[in-house]
Amino acid sequence: MLQYIQLLFILLFVPVACGNSKLGMEGTSSPSHEIWDKLLQTHVSVDGKVNYQGFIQDKNKLQVYLDNLSQHAPDRKTWTQNEQLAYWINAYNAFTVKLIIDHYPLKSIQDLQPKLNIPLVNTVWNLEFFEIGGKKASLDEIEHKILRKEFDEPRIHFAINCASFSCPKLLNEAFMPAKLEKQLQATAVDFINDPKRNKISANAVEISQIFSWFKGDFTKNGSIIDYLNQYSAIKINPKAKVSHLSYDWSLNE
Repeated sequence: MLQYIQLLFILLFVPVACGNSKLGMEGTSSPSHEIWDKLLQTHVSVDGKVNYQGFIQDKNKLQVYLDNLSQHAPDRKTWTQNEQLAYWINAYNAFTVKLIIDHYPLKSIQDLQPKLNIPLVNTVWNLEFFEIGGKKASLDEIEHKILRKEFDEPRIHFAINCASFSCPKLLNEAFMPAKLEKQLQATAVDFINDPKRNKISANAVEISQIFSWFKGDFTKNGSIIDYLNQYSAIKINPKAKVSHLSYDWSLNE
């Protein structure tokens, strides 16, 4: 199963990242993320465990926020980069929560995997279950055609959450343009030094599959160890042995 998932990411996601997204609107202003911020503070613990039943109870508030996102897609000409980046990270995370609560209870986001009419092409992340600026959209498009394509920011991989245990924690606050750099830095430090998701020592590291699937995002300016050493509390030897942990897709609740 693990080999299948790895192959799926390689064959599906890398080509997708080369495309362009047409999601966006003209003449919009950056929406407030306060509703999402309060929902996260209420229903997500500090260690990233999500109370999906709580989100179900507050689904109307979540829908108000999602509708606001849909109606205020970024204007690439007028929004700052931080406004755009915070928008897309929050959108990815909020619509992921929406996807889970609409099908709750379930054991894994992969339980929502569509029947594969075309092998290695149709996945849960390709589902166009929401709209942005009047256009149908998917989580895949946000991650690979926008976040990875338009922003030179590998830390987005620690900010977006796929509702699974091995994913970086869902932050229990919304990403905000005014403090985005601080938040991205904190998520990177937290994820890389989290012993449940990465096991780091000076001479050997067992790291998340994320660093394998998206290796090119992390190694534009050096090796994967060079990247880890920017955030790791333990200084890693440049010649340390590198291996990858199995990925746990169980629901992060």
